[in-house]
Amino acid sequence: MDRDKTLRFTQTALLAALSFVAFYFFKIKITLPGGGSTFFHLGNTFTALGAMLIGGVYGGLAGGIGLALADIASGDPIYAPTTFFLKLIIGLVTGFVAHRIGHIQEKHTPREYFFWSVLAPVCGLGINIITDPIVGFFRNKYVFGMDTDLSYIAGKLTAGVTFVNAVLSCFCAVFLYHALRPALLKSGLIPQKVRQ
Repeated sequence: MDRDKTLRFTQTALLAALSFVAFYFFKIKITLPGGGSTFFHLGNTFTALGAMLIGGVYGGLAGGIGLALADIASGDPIYAPTTFFLKLIIGLVTGFVAHRIGHIQEKHTPREYFFWSVLAPVCGLGINIITDPIVGFFRNKYVFGMDTDLSYIAGKLTAGVTFVNAVLSCFCAVFLYHALRPALLKSGLIPQKVRQ
């Protein structure tokens, strides 16, 4: 296995562990009407950060694995498949904007570099504000058997919580990216070729 692959797998595992910890130990639970729950947490920070540092696929896998395992460990295994899917989307969108559109690893002016490092997680986490309540609505209605009106209300509450999570996670991801990237580059710990 070449060095870049080993590096990506190791970093994916580390980011998955950080996602798990950020959710499992630092969450605030909100119980939804009709059953179910949603959480204030910073686990998505490491999905977006990973997508910018090592690529969308690996960042998405890190968030998906870490947060799905956190759902299982929290006693909510029924949420794990949708969590995995939603976090994978965050990573793919963030990575696509950062690496395919913004070419964030190439030389930019400081202003351009900052622009793309903010826009990428805003897009990835912004998509989550839309997809999380929609997927949650269908999960609540068809998996949990919730009434349509309750599923709709739960979706609205989830959208609000997801919005707060997205704003906080975006801020943290951008801060950590700018704090860590120079040191990782200097030590050779960012893969040479990053796939979207």
